[in-house]
Parts: sequence; C-alpha cells; structure tokens
Amino acid sequence: MADQKPSILWFRKDLRLDDNAALHAAIEAGGAVIPVYIREPGDLRNVGPLGGAQVWWLHHSLVALKAELTSLGSDLILATGRAQDVLADLAEQTGAATVYVNRAYERTLTDREIAIALKEKGIAIRAFHGQLLHEPKSIRTGSGNPFKVFTPFWNAMQRLAEPHPPIDPPEAIPAPDSFPESEDLDGWNLLPTKPDWAAGFSDHWQPGEAGARESLEDFIDGELHDYKRGRDLPAVDATSLLSPHLALGEISPARIWHATSGQPKKAVEEVGHFRRELAWRDFCYSLLIEQPDLDETNWSDGFEGFPWESDEKGFHAWSKGQTGYPIVDAGMRQLWQTGFMHNRVRMIAASFLIKDLMIDWRRGEKWFRDTLVDADPASNAANWQWVAGCGADASPFFRIFNPILQGEKFDPDGDYVKTYVPELQKLERKYIHRPFDAPAATLQKAGITLGTTYPKPIIDHGFARDRALSAYKALRS
Repeated sequence: MADQKPSILWFRKDLRLDDNAALHAAIEAGGAVIPVYIREPGDLRNVGPLGGAQVWWLHHSLVALKAELTSLGSDLILATGRAQDVLADLAEQTGAATVYVNRAYERTLTDREIAIALKEKGIAIRAFHGQLLHEPKSIRTGSGNPFKVFTPFWNAMQRLAEPHPPIDPPEAIPAPDSFPESEDLDGWNLLPTKPDWAAGFSDHWQPGEAGARESLEDFIDGELHDYKRGRDLPAVDATSLLSPHLALGEISPARIWHATSGQPKKAVEEVGHFRRELAWRDFCYSLLIEQPDLDETNWSDGFEGFPWESDEKGFHAWSKGQTGYPIVDAGMRQLWQTGFMHNRVRMIAASFLIKDLMIDWRRGEKWFRDTLVDADPASNAANWQWVAGCGADASPFFRIFNPILQGEKFDPDGDYVKTYVPELQKLERKYIHRPFDAPAATLQKAGITLGTTYPKPIIDHGFARDRALSAYKALRS
C-alpha cells in the first residue's frame, strides 16, 4: 500500500534473492524495500569477509547481487561505517521504521548491541532464520545443553522435521521513488592489483547467486552419485564446490538439502553422506555460538600448555608449497592459485603443519582465513581444532597423517600432484609421492634435482612423528 513505510533490507552473508526470508518479509510488509550492504569496521570479529581471497569474492558477489536486484526494479545501496549508524541514517533519510535481516550466528553479540542502539532511536529489527539448516537452539541434548560430539548431534537433527521448504525468489521488489546515495563499489578497492594474486581465480569460480545455482545443478546431475568415494580423491572433481557460495550466503543450505531429495534409490547412501557434511557445518556453528573466540582459544583446556615450535622457516615453506612432500605442496599451491583446497588435502596439510612441524594450529587457521574463498568463521576454526586434537569431537592428537602414504592412497597416480607441482610431472608413478627415495637415474630422467628444482623434505616424517608424540605424552603426564 502507498501509505506503508519503507523497509530496510540489510544484506550480510546472505547475498541472494532465493530463499531469503528477510527479503520475503520486507516485501510482505507492503512498503518500498531499500536493500543495503554495509562495510563495517575491520575490528569487529567475523562481521565481513574473513581475508583477502574472500574479499575478492565479495566484490564479484556484490556486482552480481546488484544486477539481480536491478533486474527486479530495485537497487543495492553500499555504505561504510558502524551498522547501527548507517542503518539509523538510512531510516532517517527514507522514513523506514524497520530493518529486516537474516541471522548471522557468528556475530550474535554484535547484533544485540546494534538492536539495542536502533531500538533507542525507534527503529525495529526483525531477524529471520535461513543461514543454517536449523536454528542452533533446536538441537540440544536431553538435558538441554549443546552437543559436543557430532554423531549424536546428527542423530538429533534427523529426528527433527526436514529443513524449511525454500522460498522462491520474488518476481519484483517494490522500490522507493528514489534511492539514497550509494558508495561506489570500485572505490572500496576490494580487488588486488599490484600484484594481482587473484588473476587466476576467475578461471575456477563464478561468484554470485547464478554461479551457486549452476554449481548445485552440476553437482546434483553428476558428482553426487559417487560422492562418498569420489570426495576423497583430489584429482577427481567429485565435491560440490558449493562452500564458497555458502560462505557468503549466495545459496541457502535448505535449498541444497531439498535439491538432493528425490534421487534414485541407489543414490540414497550418497545423499546421506553429503547431507552429513551440511550438518557438520551446523555443528561447527553450534560450537562457535558457545565459544565465540573459537579461532583463538582451544576448545579443550588440556592443550593450553602444548610446547608449540616457533619455526618461521618451516611455516614459510609450508605456506608456499615447498615442504618436499608432494601432496602437501600440491594442496598449498592449489590454495594459492585458486583460493581453494580439496578437503582431504586440507586435513593432510593441516596435520603436517601441526604435527610434523609442531606449529600452533592458530597460525594455520589464520593462513586459511586469508587465502580461502570459502573461509568460514565456524568451519575453519572448528576443523583446525579437529585436526589438532584440541577441538570438540576431535581427531586424537596421536592420529598423525603420513603425507607419503596419504598421497599414495588418495592420489595413487599422482595426477593431483602433477597438476599443481609441475616440476614432478615426468617422475614415474612409483616415486611421485616420495621423490626423495627415487634413484639418481630416475630423478635425472625426470629432470629433477632435489634441493634445486624441487625441495628436499624440510623434516623427516618419522622424526617429526616421534617428536610430536613425545610432546603430547609429556603434556598428558
């Protein structure tokens, strides 16, 4: 109705029109809708993109979102500042009395402060569910406490009703007579230039809601049907590649969940395995809600005195993919070149940093935050703690991945290694994961000089394993 006050729609990590409950409610309110994305101060934990790679993604995602909004007769306002100040100014300019927003569970404390500040100015906030499969407080133990182990969490989730049916995107969005002034996205300087380290990212990714839909459709039609086996093979494109789209909310987990329904009977196990991964994301957020500094503080107090090494040379070699262990190096180079790393290799690379080099897991978590396009405040921190053995439902510290055997098991022909470590391309299969064991004639034939064209191992795995276990034993005693 014409006399209805306009509403402010605050986009955050929900950069989509499909299955967007806040958008739907704002339209239902009856007045004009004013969409806004706010670049907030960098000292607020987890409120925006987590690092450089995700900043690149954000730029392209905002471009895509603005185009989608424009096609429906709307627009996207960009603003910089504290959210409560920007929202209050917009409300004053437009006469809006309500802000519609989807809950972002990584910023619960910040959002409470914003809601209080706006309420004092007569502005209401209406928040909606949609970033997780279920509201975190709906999955609790019999005593009402959050789960600390995933399998009981997953079992409890399966006893709930299915995640909400996704809401289709609107056909039009009511616009005001004129939109408030917007900042220029290019002026935010989100894209790297000198050097343009993200130059190759566009060859691998299509940020935005359309890219998310395409990735989902491709996965449902193909890789889902061999997911349980294929997801562990880094040389095979068998994962969904949806995690970057989920990280900035270009697609909802409920939309993904329901898209996997109705599969052939033979795919039931594959669907179940994939849905567990979506549930693991919910589980990680339940941990983050309980411990907002999950990226900095051990979940388990028993690890507080662990004797981490200060090994700058080792960390540099690891971060650049120059450890001398091909599967680790391939993963770290894939990360640098594409902003992504295969999940199995993430575990191998993380184990190597934590247990072979005995470098604090927090340094690895920060590196992944900055270099992953799918950086996620809950999953990133929880998964690093899982590998380190200090997290909830963690892999025990004494489970130490052998990078040689892991490579031979999950990349048996060395195709993944050869893709990202091209200096080993001519090395025969037998030695692709252990070039340091190859005879001199074999290395010469492959054009490899260890220590020159490819590094020698920066540490002996057997020695490193014994050192780590001794340190753990001393801590436990």
